[in-house]
Amino acid sequence: MHHARQHAETRTRERRQRLAHEAARLMAEGGVRDYHQAKLKAANRLGIHDDASLPRNREIEDALRQYQRLFVGESHAVGLRQRREAALRALGFFEPFSPRLVGPVLDGTADANSPVHLHLHSDDPDAVTRFLEEHRIPAEPRTRRLRMDRERIADLPVWVFSAEELGFDLTVLPHDALRQAPLSSVDEKPMKRASGAQLRQLLAEQEIAGYEQDAAHG
Repeated sequence: MHHARQHAETRTRERRQRLAHEAARLMAEGGVRDYHQAKLKAANRLGIHDDASLPRNREIEDALRQYQRLFVGESHAVGLRQRREAALRALGFFEPFSPRLVGPVLDGTADANSPVHLHLHSDDPDAVTRFLEEHRIPAEPRTRRLRMDRERIADLPVWVFSAEELGFDLTVLPHDALRQAPLSSVDEKPMKRASGAQLRQLLAEQEIAGYEQDAAHG
């Protein structure tokens, strides 16, 4: 009996891994943006319909990193660096709003279509609008629903625009969100985010790692 249960658990684990990798492939190649959507599409494609086999978002994110390392390699690293450098300039530009970088460009899963996601902080909802107008940045308004904490959900203003051939996505949050980031849809924990100084350090570490890799291969 114990043996049969062990066998079933192993099969479930294997199926979850297969699903995580298929979902990651759909996100990397098929342009599917949403973890939940990628998961359901992968389950459909592989004909796996039991809930126990559905991977967690975190597992898909890990599989996506692995996929990008294996199949996209050098071009992914170059594209990621380009986006992080553009994000650093944007953090400097939006300095009056205590900006933070969040999302795929920060966590390293960004692909060729990923915009640079920034959180801006202001208690005056029109301040960002005025700032964009003053600097003649034609931005499109949207709204995003974020879970601020376990109790509160907020519909927040978002501005989307293009610069340096990249997409930028700005979410405007109240000032007190600087104390605690909104919760991530990936794992329901406070989102990882980086200030300009933290991103500068990340870029420096990335460069050092790149040199070490080149030295090891040379």
